Amino acid sequence: MAKLYQTLFLILSIFFFFSPALTAATAASRAGASNKAVNFIQSSCKTTTYPAVCFHSLSAYANAIQTSPKRLAETALAVTLSRAQSTKLFVSRLTRFKGLKKREVEAIKDCVEEINDTIDRLTKSVQEMKLCGSAKNQDQFAFHMSNAQTWTSAALTDENTCSDGFSGRVMDGRIKNSVRARIVNVGHETSNALSLINAFAKKY
Repeated sequence: MAKLYQTLFLILSIFFFFSPALTAATAASRAGASNKAVNFIQSSCKTTTYPAVCFHSLSAYANAIQTSPKRLAETALAVTLSRAQSTKLFVSRLTRFKGLKKREVEAIKDCVEEINDTIDRLTKSVQEMKLCGSAKNQDQFAFHMSNAQTWTSAALTDENTCSDGFSGRVMDGRIKNSVRARIVNVGHETSNALSLINAFAKKY
């Protein structure tokens, strides 16, 4: 059993910490971005709950964001949705490993369900943000913006529930820490996205 968890932990660590394609793309994008766009993202991220996470995630898209609060909020949502989707894949793969206890499998499946809810709500938030861009008046904008804020906030609740499911002694400590690290990261991204959505709403 100890060897199983050691092997699994190594696989999870590699999956989580290394993504050469993403790293290369991020470096290339930052290199070609204007200082004005990067500074805008950095100053905007300072108003979020997790500014370092915010800047690290969004500065890669500085060329697309430029100095637009709308594009910044939309990009934050898109990045968060992508993180949630990759986390779902990451967690769901855990059930393939032999030797897991019944309660461990149940905790994993429950977490996948919560992440599915998160993905659904973030997707709806993305749609509402797009509708904000085509709003014909302030009332329509306010309606769709309120929906986007509500769906994003609900997604944050789902992530917290999933993380709570891995508390205590339900799973091996190293596996639990790897899973929770992913969930916490998605939670931070979601919280930041909500902050940027709120900031955009105030500037409209």
